[in-house]
Amino acid sequence: MSGPLTGVRVVDVGSFITGPFAAMLLADLGAEVIKVERPGGGDPFRSFERGLYGPQFRAFNRSKKSIVLDPDDDGDRSLIEELVRRSDVFIQNTRPGALEKRGLGAERLRAVNPRLVYCAITGFGRDGPEAQRPAYDTVAQAASGYLSLFVSPGDTTIKGPAVADVVTGLYAANGILAALNRRHATGKGALVEVAMVAAAAHFASEPYQHYFEKGVPPAPAHRSHISQSFAFECADGRILAVHMSSPEKFWQGLLTATGRHDLATDPRFSTRLQRIANYDALEDVLKPVFRQRPLAEWLDLMTRHDVPHAAAHSLPDALAQPQARHLGIEMKASHPTEGDVRGIASPIAFDGERFPGFEAPPTLDEHGAELRDWLSRPASG
Repeated sequence: MSGPLTGVRVVDVGSFITGPFAAMLLADLGAEVIKVERPGGGDPFRSFERGLYGPQFRAFNRSKKSIVLDPDDDGDRSLIEELVRRSDVFIQNTRPGALEKRGLGAERLRAVNPRLVYCAITGFGRDGPEAQRPAYDTVAQAASGYLSLFVSPGDTTIKGPAVADVVTGLYAANGILAALNRRHATGKGALVEVAMVAAAAHFASEPYQHYFEKGVPPAPAHRSHISQSFAFECADGRILAVHMSSPEKFWQGLLTATGRHDLATDPRFSTRLQRIANYDALEDVLKPVFRQRPLAEWLDLMTRHDVPHAAAHSLPDALAQPQARHLGIEMKASHPTEGDVRGIASPIAFDGERFPGFEAPPTLDEHGAELRDWLSRPASG
């Protein structure tokens, strides 16, 4: 099936994650994305680890075409303007004013194409006392308060993948889609702006609401306490995750699966609110219980008693699970010079159908000649 954004053309001049990820999300939905890269190596993520086709670049740039154009060169800038004239969306993630100096700011390009949806992603916003600060994922997490939910004095190691970067890309794609929808009614484009620090703060709406209501910011373990989420090590060293949330039936199912019905009458655990207040004590009681059986046995018991659970799979194990295979979570694409590229499929289905796949990320300037020839000819329509 063709994607719902088939016919939409996107110019991606972004680098690293936020802009390229927003553009890739649109590509996953069928948009044609043309990635404009600077001479001398293109997107810095290309060479973040090795060569000009590194894994970081591949993660955020599939299903795109690449052309090298220098915005500081008059001729190339004219080609960029012509590309904008024939496109629907322009995405950039530079510091405020950087592209304006090169004649590629929103005001200029929207004059070239009044129907253009221009998306500007920044770290701290267009203006204000910190607008010109450099920002990457950890900076935005920290400045937004999000990082405080994961690190604390004595445990300050940064863990896990980028969050603020990808969340900002998601919000940017969401804003672009809203602007395209409005354009159907008005015929006019829009300037869509997303600041990383604001996106990360919005993503933390629940802990912020807790602070607004209680007057005290939640501690890093707050969510696990209130959601009754646990990770237990089993007899074979594997880890089982359990998330009971609020329905009482799941607590009762856990008691039956573990054979610890005595906990139901323990005043520390007799109600959900008591279990939240005494989370650490409950965890201490259950840890040795789960060490008595291997993971496979616990998976069977949790399933039989309908307790929300999952094995904490490694990435390879997660992809090998029958349900993951059924959902087609992993896909592959073949590049003529770079070989097979593995990727994670878009999770969105329309009318019960998933999209057929993705195209391998482009090599630097892979489509340059083709696009330059197209831009040199009069636009059709």
